[in-house]
Order: sequence, then structure tokens, then C-alpha cells
Amino acid sequence: MTDRSVEAELDQARSRGPVRDIVIPPCPELLRQLQDATAHGEPDPAVLDTIASSDVAMAAALIRQANSPLYGLSQPVATVGQALTVLGVRPAVQLLMGFLTRNALQVHSPVLAHFWESSTRRAIACEHIGRQLYDMDPGLAYSFGLFCHVGMPVLLRGVRGYAATITEALARKDRTFTQTENANHRTDHAVVGAIVARTWRLPPPVAVAIRLHHDFTCLGDTRYSDTVRHLVAMGLIADHLVQQHEGVPPSPDWARHGQAALAHLQIGAAEVELWIDELHPAFEAVQAP
Repeated sequence: MTDRSVEAELDQARSRGPVRDIVIPPCPELLRQLQDATAHGEPDPAVLDTIASSDVAMAAALIRQANSPLYGLSQPVATVGQALTVLGVRPAVQLLMGFLTRNALQVHSPVLAHFWESSTRRAIACEHIGRQLYDMDPGLAYSFGLFCHVGMPVLLRGVRGYAATITEALARKDRTFTQTENANHRTDHAVVGAIVARTWRLPPPVAVAIRLHHDFTCLGDTRYSDTVRHLVAMGLIADHLVQQHEGVPPSPDWARHGQAALAHLQIGAAEVELWIDELHPAFEAVQAP
């Protein structure tokens, strides 16, 4: 398999496979505007101000983040423009991206409690790891981390019985999470999440990495691009960092493939311990919607 063949597999699954009957929400118009604004480098802050100000709740989220303890302001900000100055362009874009994605894919289920907080922390961790690698775009890493598990809320909204499948998949020891999903629904959150990424015009490596993020055989398969394999390895390490912060036991994937992911990126256990400390303030600053 190659990146291109994965993309073809996703298109086929969407047109003729079991996924064809699952409703994939359209990309929000404001997210499309945000993507256009950032397509060619640093966006104009005035454009970001216009996008953020067009939704009262989104503007409030931006201001609330700027006033969080992470930034330690002596005087709270009161406008979107002031918030953009405090946050900086890249963090503001990421916050807006997360807000728009969360609102388009709302989750109202106890089985996915804290889904968006964990997704945001995963994105932050992926970006942090991406900054340590010479050949990785941190923004690409952030997008992958944010969208990695986005297939879950889509399946929860669109497939009867998926909530019970999540509970079963977390409990089973005899097969993987995605194997349980496929046994019950003939598809899984990796496939559906990758289709969302393609539908929403995220960069192709992000969609391919989402499709492969539970298939760790890809780490040693040079037919896939380096970017895709790096993202898959980063995703597993980022999940581990988030689980450590949230007090969740390490996942079976980490137990089986964590060392392979670390070796792939030439990262040592000491660096992981350092990152847990370094990321603590940013993780703590993530607020529930």
C-alpha cells in the first residue's frame, strides 16, 4: 500500500462500502474560510478577527483562552483583537479550528465524555513533538492530533448501537478496538475519520495517517511517505502523554507498539518524561466546551 492507494481505498469505501450510508457532516463554512486564510502561510490577523467575530460563542472562547492562567495577564482582554495579540496567530488558528470542528461534530454521550479536551491535548502534544523533528510541520501535526479520533463522534451520531460498541471495544482483551468496530459495523473510526479529513479538505498526509493510526505495521513500511509514518508514531506517543496527564492507564496500543513508535522517531524514554512536564501547563489550560 502507498499513500495514494489508501486515498483510493477511502474513496471506494465512501462510494460503495458500508460507509456510504453514514452521514459525514459538511465542513463548516467558517472552517473553510480559516483554511483559505492559512493556505499560504501566516494569515492576516484582520481576517482572523473577522472570522472569530462572526460567531459570538467562538469570540468568547478566544477571549476566555487569552484570559486563562496560562498567559498570566494583569489586565483581562475584552475584545477579539486583543485576544489575538495575546495568543498569537498560530495558537488562535488552532483554537478556532478546534471550536469549529467541535461544534460541527457535537458529542452528547457519556461514552465519549471529555472527548474534545483529550483531542485538543493530543493535538497540542503532536505539535510539541513535531517541533522537535527537523522535517515535520508542527501545524500538520496539530491537525492530525485534533482529527485523529474524529470518526468516533461521526459514528456515534450516524450508526445505531455504536455507543455499545465503544464500551465493548474498551473492555475486550481478545481483539483490538478497530477489530471490534469492524465486527459490529463493517467499518471503524479510523476509516470514517479519514473520510471526514478528505471531505473537509485537510492535507492528504493527515487523512492517510488517520486511516493508519491503529496500523503500526506502517512504521516499517517505506512505501508510505515519511510524513505519514511520522504522524502515526507521533499520535501514539501523544496519546500516551495525554493518558499520563489525565490519569488514564496506558493503552494496549502503547504496550504493544510504544517502543516501535519511539524508535521510529529516535526518541528516548527520558524525552517522554520531560515532555510530560513541559506540556503540563498547556494541558491544564485546555477548558471544557
